[in-house]
Amino acid sequence: MRLLGIETSCDDTAAAVVTDGCIVESSVLASQDEFHRAYGGIVPEIASRKHAEMINAVIELALQKAGRSFADLDGVAVTCGPGLPGSLVVGVAAAQALCTALRLPAYAVNHLHGHIFANYLGPAPKGVEPPPAPFLCLIVSGGHTDLVLVETAQAQQVIGRTVDDAAGEAYDKVARLLGLGFPGGPVLDSLAQHGNPAALAFPRGLTRDGTYNFSFSGLKTAVRYHLDAHPLDPQLSAESLHARKADIAASFQQAVVDSLCDKTLKAARDLGQTTVALAGGVAANSALRSQLTLRAQALGIDVRMPPLEYCTDNAAMIASAAFYLGEQARVRPAALRIDPNFAW
Repeated sequence: MRLLGIETSCDDTAAAVVTDGCIVESSVLASQDEFHRAYGGIVPEIASRKHAEMINAVIELALQKAGRSFADLDGVAVTCGPGLPGSLVVGVAAAQALCTALRLPAYAVNHLHGHIFANYLGPAPKGVEPPPAPFLCLIVSGGHTDLVLVETAQAQQVIGRTVDDAAGEAYDKVARLLGLGFPGGPVLDSLAQHGNPAALAFPRGLTRDGTYNFSFSGLKTAVRYHLDAHPLDPQLSAESLHARKADIAASFQQAVVDSLCDKTLKAARDLGQTTVALAGGVAANSALRSQLTLRAQALGIDVRMPPLEYCTDNAAMIASAAFYLGEQARVRPAALRIDPNFAW
């Protein structure tokens, strides 16, 4: 079964051709970072306008790279939420038009489901062996931090989530405090590799609450208070200023990684799970990938991670989710609707 996936939930315009839910024939993404950087964050109106400008070309390029035509498709999968309303509507409108014109079935996909199924993706011609269900999946992104028990491909249960800021949101806010620009997560991760993660004792949220929930607002505030009390001195040498920022970045990142690993591995032990999967944009973070792997291996727990290109938003994961969800996601094209607050 060959599906075209479309993803426009935030600020990346993406399309992909995926066969049987795991074989990626093509995956194309048009980033909008250059249009939002000057504003220090995503501007919804700009995001929507750029999606409208790019969507047709991105879909055509995905088909071209796969060596396919519209006649080769068995359906179209599209992100319906959660996300920015003005962004979602562009992808949904494109999917509706294609399905109606080509008489193809439509698949409405929750963006967060898509992140889970990024772990099912691999390159042509063979794809990849999916994680054995049941397994735990830690979804960490700019908008969400969820711990999900994947009982089957069609049945997932959220057992923990952030009670305030998402981890990726905290990364972006701390990056702004350090003057690192937008998007801040990858830059902060790179800077942290030059710092001492034990330089500053930043808090780990909800360590003793007995749940699998996360909290990052206190950590973000602690970084701000530290900078208020000990401002970055512009008169420092460039080398000294870089070292100071690197220590703050490394200490902040270690607090985030500790929180994510502690709760995830506690849940795995409590629930008897032997496989943990990572997903979402922050799953590309080098410290999280390495430390979760090392700590899990010490407990005899296998860790699955998508290739880096499938951690951030992409359309291949949307097509994969549609394939595995099957009739659960299938809708009439005319019934496709955006749902900015799409719940699990």
